[in-house]
Amino acid sequence: MRAVQVQEYGGPEVLKVVPAESPEPGPGQVSIDAVYAGVNFADLKARAEGYRVESLPFVPGLEVSGRIRAVGDGVEGLCPGQEVAALVNGGAYAEVVVAEAATVFPLPEGMDLRTAAALPTVLPTAHALIHEVGRLRAGESVLVHGAAGGIGTVAGQLARAAGAGAVYGVVSSAAKAGHALKYGYDEVFTADSFVGEVRRATGDRGVDLVLDPVGGDTLRRGLDTLAVFGRLVSFGNASGAEPWRVGQSELYVEGRSVAGFSILALAQSAPEALRSLTKRAFRTVSDGIVELPVTAEFALSEAPAAHSLMGGRTSTGKLLLRMAD
Repeated sequence: MRAVQVQEYGGPEVLKVVPAESPEPGPGQVSIDAVYAGVNFADLKARAEGYRVESLPFVPGLEVSGRIRAVGDGVEGLCPGQEVAALVNGGAYAEVVVAEAATVFPLPEGMDLRTAAALPTVLPTAHALIHEVGRLRAGESVLVHGAAGGIGTVAGQLARAAGAGAVYGVVSSAAKAGHALKYGYDEVFTADSFVGEVRRATGDRGVDLVLDPVGGDTLRRGLDTLAVFGRLVSFGNASGAEPWRVGQSELYVEGRSVAGFSILALAQSAPEALRSLTKRAFRTVSDGIVELPVTAEFALSEAPAAHSLMGGRTSTGKLLLRMAD
């Protein structure tokens, strides 16, 4: 088989297609003949700085869709030939991928493998941000950073479906605003001016819920956009800033609260909770509530180009790698 391997940290050019042995599933695992793999910002951080990497060399990639190749001992409810999507702890940029059975999800009827590759990280994360962690109620307002990205476009749709009173987005450049406005947003602001724009749009009230994947100064400024009793959910640190800390002085005054979410952490700590969350999230696609915008597709050998596009902060929606050239 072929796989994309990183032998040294660096830019997109360190992504090399190499021949490799097809892995076999161990107990509680399945192997998957991959058709598509999703590209995530975490993959770029792994390639550039070793984020969540145990050792070199390694194969990046956190999500894959395809057909089950083989099942290991103790696996129930999954069988060879079955079309699935899977969340993995790395290794998805390959023609054969091994996944823990607990994070392998049979596709709902009528869903194709291309769409499915965008599901394992994006859809459950967005669902948790709006519902399980963010606890958005009908009539409340929400501000979503990264509104033109994969998670952002789904979060906007879920917020609208949940009856949000107003859905605001933040993008890195004005060129991305038009894309975000197609997916549930009332107004979209740029990162350099969002605090003032939120205050203007809400009559200085602020928003009830902020969803932040950026961290650092953006998170601090986001706290200033919260209404009384507002909530902020952190789900990433794309800025690379030092880990954030929030104390009594920020939270006590207006009853604010801060929460966090990581789908990879949930997969490790509570896989059954992840399965339940994913089942609910997948249903939103089957029921037509959510559209997953795959905006660019690359062959496996074009992985450097996919990383360059995402790293340039000009991409929108979801990027995929196709195993076949």
